Amino acid sequence: MNLVIKQPKSGAEAARSSIGVWATAVSLFALFLIFFAIIQYATPALVGTDGYYHIKMAYLIRQQGLKPDFNALPYTILNPDAYYNHHLLFHVYLALFARTDPLIEGGVALTQAGKVASIIMPSLAFLAIWWLLRQQRVPGAALWAIALFAISEAFLYRMSMPRAQSVSLLLLALALHWLLHGRYRLLLPLGFLYVWFYNAFPLLMMIAGTYVIAVLMLERRLVWQALLYPALGIGLGLLINPYFPENIAFIWRHLLPKIGESSTAVGNEWLPYRTWTLVENSGLALAAVLLGILALGWRKERIDKASLVALGLMALFGYMLFESRRFIEYFPPFALLFLAFSAAPLLREWLAAWAEKRPLVISLLPLAATLLLAYPLYRTLQDAHAQIAESAPADQYAEASLWLAQEAAPGSLIFQTDWDDFTRLFFYNSALVYTAGLDPTFMELYDKALFDQWVAITQGKVDAPGAIIRDTFGAAYVFSDLQHTAFMQKAEADPLLQEVYRTKDAVIYAVQR
Repeated sequence: MNLVIKQPKSGAEAARSSIGVWATAVSLFALFLIFFAIIQYATPALVGTDGYYHIKMAYLIRQQGLKPDFNALPYTILNPDAYYNHHLLFHVYLALFARTDPLIEGGVALTQAGKVASIIMPSLAFLAIWWLLRQQRVPGAALWAIALFAISEAFLYRMSMPRAQSVSLLLLALALHWLLHGRYRLLLPLGFLYVWFYNAFPLLMMIAGTYVIAVLMLERRLVWQALLYPALGIGLGLLINPYFPENIAFIWRHLLPKIGESSTAVGNEWLPYRTWTLVENSGLALAAVLLGILALGWRKERIDKASLVALGLMALFGYMLFESRRFIEYFPPFALLFLAFSAAPLLREWLAAWAEKRPLVISLLPLAATLLLAYPLYRTLQDAHAQIAESAPADQYAEASLWLAQEAAPGSLIFQTDWDDFTRLFFYNSALVYTAGLDPTFMELYDKALFDQWVAITQGKVDAPGAIIRDTFGAAYVFSDLQHTAFMQKAEADPLLQEVYRTKDAVIYAVQR
């Protein structure tokens, strides 16, 4: 048997190789920034609604420190006695950009800060995926990483939000990289940081568990360290936490509505996609799954560890996506990883054969692959850009919020007719108090009877609601968008509710004492 022994690289060769890796990393990062900027600046607004809360919390952290006062939602499980910032380190990251109070110049600077932060973080996540592919010796790792922009417009939309899903993807990519290289101890600090960044940290155990099963199947050994270290990190992150023990109570109560104990609608992101909608917005991600399965069948050798882990993760995230559309932030990249890992042995085999027999083909392959990727990349970026362009204006409630900032005393309670309006109201004025926000189940879990009463009033099912709004909720003003016509009819007939301000988007009533 002939063995080919690789000679160690000389110092000059190692230096050139290192420079090449850094040049590729910097070039890719710059390209990722450009692509995300193209998507992000389809609108001057933030993508989605929750980002207004996140960037304002970042500003408050910058002003007040790691644990700023939060009194804005007293009738929810985020009341002052139980508040837990489950995006703490993500808010610290955003605080690097959040410098200007919206009350000073109308929120433009703080909105732009959120957009810049939402370009940088997903670019880092995509760069981590490139590094993962490169370290697994996937041919054309850079092109595979660029292909992340071609597989799903819905995925790009979610990555462009000023929310923690992009940092979550970054941490999961790092976790998978370290698992595949057997560096289990690094999962301890990673688990700790994950808890402080985002309450999706159970996904880390899912990644580790899938890896353990794959190793057990292929190598007949139990790598218990791969579970122990992330579990220890998560446990320490929960216990060594500025919000302990409120964080434990919140996590438990927050998960209950998501596993069937509440019938309250918690936003479209928790609903499943219609099948054809998923095909339309993530068709190439689904195609990657089919191509990955074909690649496994085409290969001569047994399935390798990376491919089996990626297969398991793709299947798990696929199941989660069919249950809830919010997991579109994970399924497409793991579907692409599955295809890349599955096809890698075939690509290496073909490249080795062509290098001897068809050197011209080898020289033209990067160009051919780029041309093949160009059209789906253009279409997906264009579709994501168009979807984001439909975002509600950044200043949708600016006029009404700034009016409240001038007229309502700090600490005054504002009765809203829609929990979704909280984020924009809080963005402009965090000194006021609101009835509900971020998730309607937060109020339902705090006081079911009060929640039901609030829902009935907002739906216009209560005649003369002013007395309840004043005496039960203690509100000084009522804020309503103009879509709550049934409530507005009741309010206009109630002498205790006096209209004092109206814009093209909202109306404000003063509650008479």
